[in-house]
Amino acid sequence: MSIGLILFTLADVKVSPNFDHIGVVLISMALFADAAIGNVQEKTMKQYNATNTEVVFYSYFIGFIYILCGLLIHGSLYNAFQFFAQHPMKTYGYALIFSITGYLGISFVLALIKLLGALVAVTVTTCRKAVTIILSFMFFTKPFTVQYIWSGLIVMFGIFLNVYSKNRVTMNNMVANFIRKILINIQIKRQKYSQTTFDV
Repeated sequence: MSIGLILFTLADVKVSPNFDHIGVVLISMALFADAAIGNVQEKTMKQYNATNTEVVFYSYFIGFIYILCGLLIHGSLYNAFQFFAQHPMKTYGYALIFSITGYLGISFVLALIKLLGALVAVTVTTCRKAVTIILSFMFFTKPFTVQYIWSGLIVMFGIFLNVYSKNRVTMNNMVANFIRKILINIQIKRQKYSQTTFDV
């Protein structure tokens, strides 16, 4: 599913003239990190019996340190403070709304991890990303390329593999029964045809 979403993002190279390759690298890294962190969080909660609040705090605190180091190395921390000072309502206001909704979202994801496991949680978050991309096409006019279709199909195939891995025996039995019914119907039709031919 992550690969499908990355290919979906790379399709923008063909349709967007102001495309930044660094953004593709960053979003690809974010998708793979998102796929990995669910397993780390599940292991932490099970091994150390950590609460959702503890996992959120340490995950975001460590992420904050990484981002702070990146801003210091890049030298854009001062520019960011200047921009925030020039537009306090938009920046701090949006940051507050984003923080509240982000906390609610991560709490929901951690509840999924605790109750149903990392695989289900990652599937839900990846599907959410796919739905976000689809909604962006509905609400904003964007150029279209065929790569969007097969990238979406890869995402759907990833979802199918996830569902199949959870219900392998049931789905195998369903497919086997379906094939058996088809073969029986073919055999009955052949018998009827041969009987009709014999009678003639």
